[in-house]
This record gives sequence, structure tokens and C-alpha cells, in this order.
Amino acid sequence: MEELVSRIMAASGLDDATARKAIGIILAFLQKEGPPAEIGQLMAALPGAQELADNADGGKGGLMGMVGGMMGGGGGVMALGGQLMAAGLSMGQIQSVSKEMFAVGREKAGEDTMGAIVGAIPGLGQFV
Repeated sequence: MEELVSRIMAASGLDDATARKAIGIILAFLQKEGPPAEIGQLMAALPGAQELADNADGGKGGLMGMVGGMMGGGGGVMALGGQLMAAGLSMGQIQSVSKEMFAVGREKAGEDTMGAIVGAIPGLGQFV
């Protein structure tokens, strides 16, 4: 997990606490929305991932989350973006964090696992 946090901090300019919060928010979202088998493989490949996901803010992400909620369900990727913005990330930082997380995911869990996760969550591909 330390490698992932360091890489995200370098790619996005976030501090340690904000990087960990962003990772947790994304992992919690993936657990909720993604295919269970592949998410399990990803979580197992990233020691400490479950702890970050469990500690993620369960808020709906302010205005973006409300808009996503109006669209039905949990709002999907739009609600995730709202949660990350509420945590203090800019759109550029969200893209940097997402790209780096999925790069590390591909290295640790494999291309097939990450491809299945991206393919199963509508709209996620635009961020990774």
C-alpha cells in the first residue's frame, strides 16, 4: 500500500492523508459497483486496501452526489467524482489518482482483472 500511496502522491501532488482518503473512496466504490471475484483479487493484491476502503467517507459527495442520486441508483462514477471532490481533489487530481491506481492494479492484480473491473462499471473507462 505504501508504494501505491507514494505513487499517487507523486502523480497528483496530494498529501499522504488525502491520498489515502482518495484511495479508500475509490476502493469502497469499486467494492460496491464492481464484479466481486475481480474486486477480491484486486484487494488481495494490495495489502492494506480493505482497511482504507473500510475507513472511506460514506458521504454522497455534495452536489455531484445529489445529481448522481437523481439519475438513479448510487450515481455511479458521477457520485464517485463528487465524493472525491468533497475530499478536496480537483478534476485533474481525480484523473491522476485514477490512472495511477489502475496502473498499480494492473501491475499487482493483472490486466485481465483490471479490464474486467473497468468493463463492468459504466463510465469508469474515461477515468483510467
